[in-house]
Amino acid sequence: MDEPLPIASGQTISQITTVALQTGLLKIKKGDKVLEIGTGSGYQAAILCELGCRVYSMERHKKLYLTAKENLSVLGYRNAVLVHGDGFNGLPRWAPFNGILITCGAPKIPEELLGQLVTGGRMVVPIGEKLREMVVVGKTGETAYTTTGEGFFRFVPMLKGTVE
Repeated sequence: MDEPLPIASGQTISQITTVALQTGLLKIKKGDKVLEIGTGSGYQAAILCELGCRVYSMERHKKLYLTAKENLSVLGYRNAVLVHGDGFNGLPRWAPFNGILITCGAPKIPEELLGQLVTGGRMVVPIGEKLREMVVVGKTGETAYTTTGEGFFRFVPMLKGTVE
């Protein structure tokens, strides 16, 4: 069944092919440090861990954050740091990141997160209001970026703030 699946807090986990596409677009390698915005159930974080990444994942919904933390712990993933917080802020304390993967639809490229990428790093983010274009942002210099579109998808919206 290749379709989004409901999880708690009115959210969904992306369909398997979308998770695979986003992961592939990051072009990560073993040992890379990756920031994920939108932990959800922890599924994408687990995939990134399996690929040998050091994963930092943020979730705005406390219930999802706690569930994902439990899921990853039970499965034995030790190379993931989960944070309950506002994804628009990212995690400057642990930056810079080789990759940033946003698993919810942003209205525009989050500027605060661009500064948390290493030069040569990539951000994969769905942009738009309802039908969202999967955009890959490559950081080519201190303030220089390239962008490419990789098709259109449906995602839950990226929202500011946290939910207790």
